[in-house]
Amino acid sequence: MKYRIVHRTRYAYAEPVLLCHNEARLQPRTTACQRCEFSEVAIEPFAAQRAQREDIFGNRVLYFAGQNPHEELVVTATSIVDVFTASTALAPRPTLSWEESVARIRVDRDEAARDARQFALDSPFAAVSSEVAEWAQPWFAPGRPLLDAVAAMSQHIHDDFTFDASSTTVATPPSEVLAQRGGVCQDFAHLAIACLRSKGIPTRYVSGYLETIPPPGQPRVRGADVSHAWFAVFVPDLGWVDFDPTTNLTPPERHVTTAWGRDYGDVTPLKGVIFGGGAHVPEVAVDMVRLNVEAQSAQAYE
Repeated sequence: MKYRIVHRTRYAYAEPVLLCHNEARLQPRTTACQRCEFSEVAIEPFAAQRAQREDIFGNRVLYFAGQNPHEELVVTATSIVDVFTASTALAPRPTLSWEESVARIRVDRDEAARDARQFALDSPFAAVSSEVAEWAQPWFAPGRPLLDAVAAMSQHIHDDFTFDASSTTVATPPSEVLAQRGGVCQDFAHLAIACLRSKGIPTRYVSGYLETIPPPGQPRVRGADVSHAWFAVFVPDLGWVDFDPTTNLTPPERHVTTAWGRDYGDVTPLKGVIFGGGAHVPEVAVDMVRLNVEAQSAQAYE
């Protein structure tokens, strides 16, 4: 499935911004499950400086700076991404227990395992606590296969927690999400990550996009798609396997990956420092269109 994704962020400032320095992680990666065919970021007003780099996790990072006074900033990322099923997704699932998997990862010398070990460590937005570790315990009975345990835990988060955009902020710790049984996609991902890391399982935070499907009989609303977050666990002999506790879909089903890291702090889509500006609230709109469907619709219309 091929998608065109337009992610538009607008800041309207109460006072002029005299100078700004920003980083954007808005351009999708090329992975085993997707190929980014095109991506560009337009900035209004024109950025005096811009430079591209990769961060330590291999994410695409755009730095840009504005040096002229402005009362509005609009950042629009446009990408074309081809999403497909990786061969690893079709491979037989390994039967290693979660304990055997953790033991293997700790001693394996291959590059993938060495890289994965950093994702077993604590991180600021996915902090392990005694409450989180205790809550995770029922899914990790001795000898239970790793993927079976992770799938069951992710399913439970989906079934037992309420999606509530007003109940949390980006800084809400997993222990509080657990206590109130509610939050948004980044909260559910952080909770799952903290639970799995409490068992020594390397788990990373994944950010990207999710295609929304309108209810039957209702038209698709432009700009109604969303930025999204989920998690992935490292499995010996298989690699990274993604889980989405918010939707209970299996990525890459309707998912496009932009970046990954230890938690949200590593993959924030747009962040920076401004001088001036006063009060401001970002307006974000995402449009994720299936290009083949769009082409078929145009042909039928003709």
